[in-house]
Amino acid sequence: MPRGNPLAVLVLTNELAGRTEQDVVALAVAVLETAGPVEVAECVEPTQIDELLDRRGDRPLVVVGGDGSLHNTVRALWRRGEAGRCPVGLIPLGTGNDFARGVGIPLEAAEAAKLIVSGPPRPVDLATDDSGDVVVNAMHVGAGADAAVRARPLKPYLRIAAFPIGAVLAGVRAPGLRLRVEVDGRAVVSGRRRVLMAGFGNAPSIAGGTAELAPGASVTDGLLDVVVSTAVSPLARAGYGLALLRGTHERREDVLRLTGRTVSITGDEFHANADGEISGPHRRRVWTVRPGAWLAYLPPVR
Repeated sequence: MPRGNPLAVLVLTNELAGRTEQDVVALAVAVLETAGPVEVAECVEPTQIDELLDRRGDRPLVVVGGDGSLHNTVRALWRRGEAGRCPVGLIPLGTGNDFARGVGIPLEAAEAAKLIVSGPPRPVDLATDDSGDVVVNAMHVGAGADAAVRARPLKPYLRIAAFPIGAVLAGVRAPGLRLRVEVDGRAVVSGRRRVLMAGFGNAPSIAGGTAELAPGASVTDGLLDVVVSTAVSPLARAGYGLALLRGTHERREDVLRLTGRTVSITGDEFHANADGEISGPHRRRVWTVRPGAWLAYLPPVR
């Protein structure tokens, strides 16, 4: 896989669980080494990220992990003012790998590494919130965030199967939240009706690829694809959950779908699920899209 110039990269890994994961990393590194020198650094604690980025120099980063690892890395780059000039590649080795699924990054480590060495990075949109956090893939509140909380202890045992089980457990007792949702300053839900789930996708996939919150969402269009569900009755909750798994929820009368550059959510206390990272409880959060704010190695545009 020839390049005009050698590609020296810094590979960031998590603390690995066993021999299988180490072998997968070795496969990816072998491919990356065909383009230039590779340094592998293990990030044991999130507090290490700045130390590792300090020694990056001008090298691109390759993140080995899932959506959480990518989220934490891009957040650190954004906070340091380096997101727009540090190319980031991804070797998907998480449970869900929703960003990779949504943008077409191969889930096989060697194929993902080939993508990194075969072409230049592209500018990718990022969402930031009013606390300084970021959203790389998707954010949602309500039943979806509750499902992620309930799926978390199941993930080590059930992997992707934990997500739909968590969704079922969350949906059984989901009374909904009284939330006001504004998109670009316009209220799309006033706060008088209860909301089952509200969020946006920068890319389509959530829940380990078992659902697409925002089918057709693009990480390069400068917009957030917003979805709000008011399906709070028991029958409506069940119908919405099934439709979400099938990707047909946008056809429902109790679902709103629109695009915008800012999203504001206020009202009852809620937890937010941003790329699988849970925060809260909050009473108010505002997210803003930052077009082309970071650089990623993505498949060619078809």
